[in-house]
Amino acid sequence: MNPFGRSQAWQKLKQSLLANLPPQRSQLLQDPFYRFQSVTEVGQAAQLGVRIDVNRATADDWLRLPGVSIHQARLLATLTQSGVQLHSLEELAAVLNTTSTRLKAWEPILQFCFYDQDGADHLQRLNPNTATVEQLIRLPAVDLYLARRLVEGRRAGAYRNLADLQQRLALPSGLVETLLHYLYF
Repeated sequence: MNPFGRSQAWQKLKQSLLANLPPQRSQLLQDPFYRFQSVTEVGQAAQLGVRIDVNRATADDWLRLPGVSIHQARLLATLTQSGVQLHSLEELAAVLNTTSTRLKAWEPILQFCFYDQDGADHLQRLNPNTATVEQLIRLPAVDLYLARRLVEGRRAGAYRNLADLQQRLALPSGLVETLLHYLYF
């Protein structure tokens, strides 16, 4: 039996189901960067199983919600990436300096998952554009020499993403694979 047969059959079934959905609902499922245009679309996405994990959401995830600005999205992503966990809609509202009533429409799609800060699956991620040499040398595979090169490289401008960092510092792919779990931009 073809080990990929089951996977291929699933893909065909998924494509068939998506083809029978109205175009808008199909887009809600297929496009992870689609910005919901209304509260109705948020509700439809929730019914289709689309969720945003509040404590692991990226700025792109937050930007999917109607009414979220780029500044709010970055603020939320930065806070949660630094280890701040939000436990409720009220805490989310406090961060955004608004009322929980105003955010109630987002509730069907939001998940407030909690993560053990001391657990093995929790990684303290650093922004290489702001981290100190002392912080960087705590990362696996980063020695004093590389930490200094990372900091020194910022003089040419902020690192835009992991690919930019790799190219500018001529890092081997194996090292980049290790670092991708520990860095954010």
